[in-house]
Amino acid sequence: MDDMLKDFIYFLAVEKGLAKNTLESYERDLRGFLLYLKNESVSTTKDIRRSHIMGYLAHLRSKKLANSTVSRNLASIRSFFNFLMQERRIEENPAGDLESPRQEKKLPKVISMKEIDSLLKQPDELKVSGIRDKAMLELLYATGIRVTELIDLGVNDVNTESGYIRCTGKGSKERIVPVGAMAIQKVKNYIEEGRSKLVKDLKEQSLFVNQHGRRLTRQGFWKIIKKYARQAQIQKEITPHTLRHSFATHLLENGADLRSVQEMLGHADISTTQIYTQVSKSKLRDVYERAHPRA
Repeated sequence: MDDMLKDFIYFLAVEKGLAKNTLESYERDLRGFLLYLKNESVSTTKDIRRSHIMGYLAHLRSKKLANSTVSRNLASIRSFFNFLMQERRIEENPAGDLESPRQEKKLPKVISMKEIDSLLKQPDELKVSGIRDKAMLELLYATGIRVTELIDLGVNDVNTESGYIRCTGKGSKERIVPVGAMAIQKVKNYIEEGRSKLVKDLKEQSLFVNQHGRRLTRQGFWKIIKKYARQAQIQKEITPHTLRHSFATHLLENGADLRSVQEMLGHADISTTQIYTQVSKSKLRDVYERAHPRA
């Protein structure tokens, strides 16, 4: 089964063109499932029954995992068996009629414009790292790109004259995103005054680099944004996705149309973008209940 898993991951990478993070997620989910099967003394795919999959899902729930995590694992298992059916390596699909557990739709966590302003003021631009951090934070909030897309940016992906960036999102889909004047100026400052002092190898094409002159990692950015959130005394939990969520919500609150926000975020389905309209509505409800004397 391990060889089948490798073939499946190769198929997702080559045929589907899925991103590295997505591939790692599939492999992690399925290795957990295969380990469970091994403990249940199931050694071949033809021995796998629907009851084994249901048992594994029950095992995940017993670990108090969220419904979204259980659903994702089931989706990975389904995709794996669909691949095996397509390749005619199994005759029956044991995951075919299993339903995903109902998921509670959680509204994305956002921070206010005042908190955004406070966060963006934190980097010390007298330091090279501060010039870089200021450019990253401004660019994230100005564009709503994912953190993975931010750290994957190359120097040639930014057009400081025209004010746009080219980024590659999920499924290797490329899109052009406009950038505001403030953010583009900070990126320009970083390229001219900061990046050259960090880069050791002139062949390095990554836009944002760490102290060693190599591409910044997602974990590295996580530490950076956490540090500035503490400095800004923001009490809410901040994740690398917070600025993306805030970007979308603030655009909609200020009159942007849903289709434009969908395109900038790189969402394949507009229903994914629509959750931000719910954030706006929930905020309106809060304002109403605080302000209306008979609310």
